[in-house]
Amino acid sequence: MSNSPISRRNFLGLTAGAAAAAGLAACGSSGPSDKTGSSSGGGGSASYWSLSGEPGQPIRQASIDRFNKANPSTKIAPNFFANDDYKQKIKTAIGAGQAPTMIWGWGGGGLKSYVDANQVVDLTDWFTSNAAVKSKILPSSFGAATVNGKIYAMPVETVQPIVLFYNKKVFDKVGVQPPQSYGDILDLIPKFNAKKIAPFSLAGQSRWTNMMWLEFMLDRNAGSDVFNNVFAGKAGSWSDPAVLDMLTKVQDLVKSNAFIHGFSSITADSNADQALLYTGKAAMMVHGSWSYGIQKANGGDFVKSGGLGWMNFPPIDGGKGDPTNTVGNPGQYLSISSKATAAQQDIAKKFFSTTLVDDDEKAGWVKSGGVPVLTGADSLYTGDDAQFLKDMSAIASGAKVFAQSWDQALSPTAADTLLDNIAKLFQLQVTPQQWVDNMNGVIGK
Repeated sequence: MSNSPISRRNFLGLTAGAAAAAGLAACGSSGPSDKTGSSSGGGGSASYWSLSGEPGQPIRQASIDRFNKANPSTKIAPNFFANDDYKQKIKTAIGAGQAPTMIWGWGGGGLKSYVDANQVVDLTDWFTSNAAVKSKILPSSFGAATVNGKIYAMPVETVQPIVLFYNKKVFDKVGVQPPQSYGDILDLIPKFNAKKIAPFSLAGQSRWTNMMWLEFMLDRNAGSDVFNNVFAGKAGSWSDPAVLDMLTKVQDLVKSNAFIHGFSSITADSNADQALLYTGKAAMMVHGSWSYGIQKANGGDFVKSGGLGWMNFPPIDGGKGDPTNTVGNPGQYLSISSKATAAQQDIAKKFFSTTLVDDDEKAGWVKSGGVPVLTGADSLYTGDDAQFLKDMSAIASGAKVFAQSWDQALSPTAADTLLDNIAKLFQLQVTPQQWVDNMNGVIGK
């Protein structure tokens, strides 16, 4: 996926100030800020590797400081890395059998690779025995922590659903209402085009932005089972008739000029897609909740004046999918290395069951502009952003299924093929059947 300054992998569901700071952090090239952590530490200490930079590092450090103060004889030693450095270093460390006690990640395909290599601890029984801890975490966040029906990671930090944003001022200008169904979307497309307004903004060159359309269209049409079969490695899963129907619908959108002219040359890195929305050149945009902070930071008084609207992606008429379902980042995740000593694993589990579910943890992420994976945070949402945060929390907590973004759920090999074929689909360079055949070829790879 994209390594954009404001990236969904950097979970930037931020307010204006935090968005700018995080944008710089995501592109940083600095190495670890603390080199004290390693899995070979003594029985009285455990190591923790994660990402550096605002807004996450200070909150992570504060959590560790609270734990260490409360448990001076069993401390946690942190090690923070810039985004790209972390991906490489954690892969190398795990491959060498020298992983930190606690492994921070995005769940999904990456976690599955750790499970397949027997590198992380099965936490299923632990969560069963610690039901009170599990009850403090949004149930929808556990999907990306689960492999073959077993839990291998603790959901932590924030949730970031993808939603349909719309420009209220443009809707008022054209004299139409926000869509309540996919049929309404189809009805709106010619109305906006007639007014020389793009129905949807889209940064198609970045590819993962296009992917969000496929994720929702397939879910609303067929439910979550089809992609679950792909994730499970079931041969031929993409051949489900619902996939061909979804792909055809997507290409029909392209042919009907649903997306801004020249979308395939627009990048998400520059946030140009979001500028098209808040300047009124586009009426709607499907994007992650982190877009709110970007629009607030860059869109002048657009957000403050009430110009931005949002909703969960509407249902498809006659579709089998649950309209409460969402997709995006259902959380970030901490696993425990199977190479860690029993004492180190115990420290990690104590950290999980105390500090990472306490009130300070919850408040820290809310203050950063995020929606915590922890339940009961609504009372903390105050100020100008309160309604947006409450609505994102409601979408995340109310989702029957909170699916992980496909390119995070799949292996790197399958994800690269996916993104390449999605770009070709939107550019009408492959047929739906060719797309299916290409994707079936990398299932399980």
